[in-house]
Amino acid sequence: MIDIIQAIQQRNPRLGAYVLVLRADSRALHPTDPERLSDDAEAWLSASAPGARLSTETVLIAPYPGAMPSERIVRVMAFADARQLAAFATTWTGHGEAE
Repeated sequence: MIDIIQAIQQRNPRLGAYVLVLRADSRALHPTDPERLSDDAEAWLSASAPGARLSTETVLIAPYPGAMPSERIVRVMAFADARQLAAFATTWTGHGEAE
């Protein structure tokens, strides 16, 4: 995962240092439109991590070491600082309901 984040940061340095790649099944993503966040995640970000943003990025990823990489589109959250990233990860990347 660190290699993916480094590749994304190199392709788009405007994302900054505090980046989290979301899984395709992330609860934070809107259930019918993965190009945006769910209403609950948006509300949480407004209250807890203002300035954080969702970005769609393309990155080369190999399915296993030594395999030929292919382009994949991933959803990335960019945060102003490590505290915001940690709070988002704690709330939105686990299983269960967001608090």
